[in-house]
Amino acid sequence: MPQQGTRTSGIAPNIYWDKSSYVLGVSLTSKRFKEEHDAFVKLHLELLKESDDLGLQALSTFLNSWESESFESNPLLQPLSETLIDSNLVFRLDGDLCYLHEREAAKNIRDKLLLGTSETQQSICLVSGLPAKIERIHTNIKNVNGAQTAGASIVSFNKNAFESYGKEQGANAPVSEQATFAYTTALNYLLRRDVSNRQRLQLGDATVVFWAEAKSQVSVDAGEDLFAAFIDPEAKDEQEAEKLKRALDAVRQGRPLTDLNKELTDDIQIYILGLAPNAARLSIRYWQADSLQVFAKRLAQHYEDLRIEPLPWRTPPAIWRLLQETAPYYFNKKLNKKEPKEDRISPMLAGEVTRAVLTGNAYPYSLVSNLLMRFRADGQVTGLRVALIKAAITRLARLTNTSNSKGEMPVSLDTTNRQPGYLLGRLFSTLEKIQQDALGGDVSATIRDRYYGAASATPAHIFPVLLRNTQNHLAKVRKDKPGLAVNREKILGEVIDNLESDFPKSLRIEAQGQFALGYYQQKQAFFTKKETSEVENLIEDKK
Repeated sequence: MPQQGTRTSGIAPNIYWDKSSYVLGVSLTSKRFKEEHDAFVKLHLELLKESDDLGLQALSTFLNSWESESFESNPLLQPLSETLIDSNLVFRLDGDLCYLHEREAAKNIRDKLLLGTSETQQSICLVSGLPAKIERIHTNIKNVNGAQTAGASIVSFNKNAFESYGKEQGANAPVSEQATFAYTTALNYLLRRDVSNRQRLQLGDATVVFWAEAKSQVSVDAGEDLFAAFIDPEAKDEQEAEKLKRALDAVRQGRPLTDLNKELTDDIQIYILGLAPNAARLSIRYWQADSLQVFAKRLAQHYEDLRIEPLPWRTPPAIWRLLQETAPYYFNKKLNKKEPKEDRISPMLAGEVTRAVLTGNAYPYSLVSNLLMRFRADGQVTGLRVALIKAAITRLARLTNTSNSKGEMPVSLDTTNRQPGYLLGRLFSTLEKIQQDALGGDVSATIRDRYYGAASATPAHIFPVLLRNTQNHLAKVRKDKPGLAVNREKILGEVIDNLESDFPKSLRIEAQGQFALGYYQQKQAFFTKKETSEVENLIEDKK
């Protein structure tokens, strides 16, 4: 059909088709159906008055003779009233196989209308680079979260302040009618809200779409399937999780994608567009284009940088899941647990993190400080948050050729690590565990809830106090479970002996990140079967 014009609060009939209020002057929803029908009739009688085309003459005759009051009594239309009213209607001349707007004469009249009388409406299209008729007002883009329900514009000039050199509206950024129709139609299709639409996802405030390009449609489908699995790898079952793991391992080992699927050819290109709401317009948050092989390597490296052991996930976390961890937690009464508050995700941080994943560049430095602040605010030292800190520091060290420096972050518990931040994190976790051993299930708030922030930022101020209190807890554990007490004292002695000097007065951001990693990995070690077995054996020996 001829493209729909932009409607706001005014009356603007489309050419050769429209809703029943415009075409027939009947509607159950519009209160201005009479004015809309009059505008439709006036437009077409003016356009078609000199046409000698049989179909267009028939349309003029119909509009001249039609009376909206006769709709209810018309024997042909009345049985179809429920279908016709408020639907979009087109015309076809009796006996023709094509619609009226598809007739050559109708197309020529519409072209002349769009071209107008001014030669300035032709210009070089910014997309094709060829002379063409320029679209004056671009179709709205719909289904971008946070934008206006009726849609918003990527290209829009509606005030003098936005215009240059006397040009008006779309002439300031000349894009041809054909290119405008192509990009708006394709983008609205990619943005459709459909449960089966794998090419649309939400990352922070940005609505993201992606698509593939290749010589064959089979390769396009295979490429989009693989990219969708990499960028949102939340597997539904063990079989799917194992398949994704094999794909990531293959990419990390440098094997070609054809080893996974012969349809994953080298010519597959991936395009990614991130759109963010901005009043009545849309902002391009990011635009990335590269081969599927390149994106696969970057995503595989992203998941490798995140990896900590024991893994706090069954399948690698999707980007949107990681972004949730940058938001504060709140208590969900319905689910009876704490959850991240998604509407508190920083749009700027979300955009920078996503861009880092897609480009392979360093994660934003503010990511680490943001997560450390969340630890102090809500006390949720989760595996995903710790993995993000580890990824950010590890990647920065690798990109700046300092991976062998003091900023190195171990994947699993490293009892040989001598970094003060890492050791202090392990020590804090051990002190918390001793408190839990002594008080059992009576602990309403552990030392983590009260002292984590201060311990990670100003160790010299907090740790002496904590160690004095720990002696009381150890005395109780020694009385009830002497074997367990021996085990805990062994870990305490090991960690404290490895501290080369007194407790530091403060820790830098990188060291606070190491503190979080040491705390998490030591805490997880207390839950392993090996740890349980060692404790049980010690208890038996004491008996």
